[in-house]
Amino acid sequence: MADRSWPGEGLVLAAQRGDAGATAELVTGSHPHVRRFAHSLCASPEDAEDAAQEALIVLYRKIGMLRASGALASWMFRVVRNECLRRVRARVRRADAPAPDPGLPSAEDQVLERLEAQWVVDAILALPAEQRRVLIMRDIQGQSGRRTAEALGLSTAAMKSRLHRARSTLRERLAAAGPVPGDPS
Repeated sequence: MADRSWPGEGLVLAAQRGDAGATAELVTGSHPHVRRFAHSLCASPEDAEDAAQEALIVLYRKIGMLRASGALASWMFRVVRNECLRRVRARVRRADAPAPDPGLPSAEDQVLERLEAQWVVDAILALPAEQRRVLIMRDIQGQSGRRTAEALGLSTAAMKSRLHRARSTLRERLAAAGPVPGDPS
């Protein structure tokens, strides 16, 4: 049967005086107890292992701060408890933090979209007036071909011809201007 008692006061006092061997033995002897505390207090086995390791590091570094050599168990319990609480709080903060929505564009993407939109607007404004009007009515406002033709006083065939020329001219101007701002190609 394994020894279930904490390391003795003599070992704690020797570690507090700076005895490296006693400190190593104290950490090794405390490990099973610290792990048991951690597994009973932490939310997950992974957190428990991490909390136990952190607690043993605290023990190693700060054994000299322990006021009463007989209070090792209660001190380590508090260290483990605090480490488990810290881990839970960190997990809650991560869960509460707003995750970036992949559906929403970043600020950079929004600026690039505005630049691209302005580039297209400038190219449309540079079209001859009759081409610009038919293009805006059909492609931007979404009006039917017959309604666009009637509004402009054109036959449907003439409207389609102007729309084709407007689209071709726009395509050529956009291609001649170079790649779209922000386009990696």
